[in-house]
Amino acid sequence: MAYEASTDRRESAPVLNVGEPVPAEQSGRPAMRRLVSLDVFRGWTMFWIVGGAAILEGLQRLSPNPVTNAIAYELTHTEWHGLRFYDLIWPSFMLMTGMSLAFSYAKRSISQTHAHIFHRVLQRFAVLFLLGSLRESISFHHPYLIELSSALQPIAVAYLAAFLLIRKSWKVQAAVGAAILIGYALVLAFVSVPGVPAGSYRQDLNLVLWSDLATVGRVLPEHWGTVICTAPTIATTILGMLLGELLMTGRSSRWKISLIAAIGASGILLGFALDPVIPIVMKMWTTTYGLASAGWACLMFLFFYWVVDVRGARKWGFPFVVFGTNAVAIYMSQSIVHWGQIVSIFTAPLSATVGSWAPLCTAMLTLLVEWLVLYWMYKRKIFLTA
Repeated sequence: MAYEASTDRRESAPVLNVGEPVPAEQSGRPAMRRLVSLDVFRGWTMFWIVGGAAILEGLQRLSPNPVTNAIAYELTHTEWHGLRFYDLIWPSFMLMTGMSLAFSYAKRSISQTHAHIFHRVLQRFAVLFLLGSLRESISFHHPYLIELSSALQPIAVAYLAAFLLIRKSWKVQAAVGAAILIGYALVLAFVSVPGVPAGSYRQDLNLVLWSDLATVGRVLPEHWGTVICTAPTIATTILGMLLGELLMTGRSSRWKISLIAAIGASGILLGFALDPVIPIVMKMWTTTYGLASAGWACLMFLFFYWVVDVRGARKWGFPFVVFGTNAVAIYMSQSIVHWGQIVSIFTAPLSATVGSWAPLCTAMLTLLVEWLVLYWMYKRKIFLTA
């Protein structure tokens, strides 16, 4: 994610932009077009955060039925054990961070030394981390330097950690990712602390919550874990980096699609197969959650990759590209601007006229206003990058 105005639409960033494909004559890799599917996937994922879920909620209130009820259910986080669509958003961004990193490094290494790129990575890490602090301090009305429940800070940590492996072979990268997940599972299963038995996955009694109390001195509402469960997010980012490196190879699209599909399906199957032993719990980011959510994220990206970059159907995805290329701007604005409150000032007088349609209309207009602001930035090539 990023925080500086860029006038070059091709400039890459760790989360927001994919980066321009590396020319074959300079990289030794075959020439590739820009991976538009990643922009679309990012924008589609961000869409649900900034307004899509509110629109579906308004639609459900207007016409509750099995279909709208089922969709609305998927657009909320699982209370504890289980997996819903909304639980896949964060892992999707971790996956995209790794993919963007692979493309960005390949582009920059043409003209910059590794040391210079590392210096930029450290800058981006600091900006992302501080943006996470700012966002959560505003949300909780209290200054917090470290708040790893915000997506921005874990993304910053995972981005930096993945970069340290960028020049290693794919086997080493994969081994490190697997070791993180296995090691984390073993810690939760066999490490006990005062008052918390080993292998406890209870919402009110587990090692993740204990570590939060021991380090940052608090437990978040709904018992979201923060400190030690940041570690397994790195594995998802490493997986994204591996996918990015795969997409830059000269292999055929069919081969790439088959391999990504196999990886995604394997993650889902293995995650749910181990669920009876290691419960799938997002708020602890258990190893099974990491496997299953990363698997689903792979398959979702694969759909966009096949439709947008392989089949060449791009025009329909432009509205999502607008969201995706300035994701950090709209994400941060949710805590600062309060778009819904602003729009409701103008829609409130219409409530008596539209009646039960009011929540849906307000949600749709809010999303439209957000999109138009981002579109204005897009047309003027203003992109917040780190």
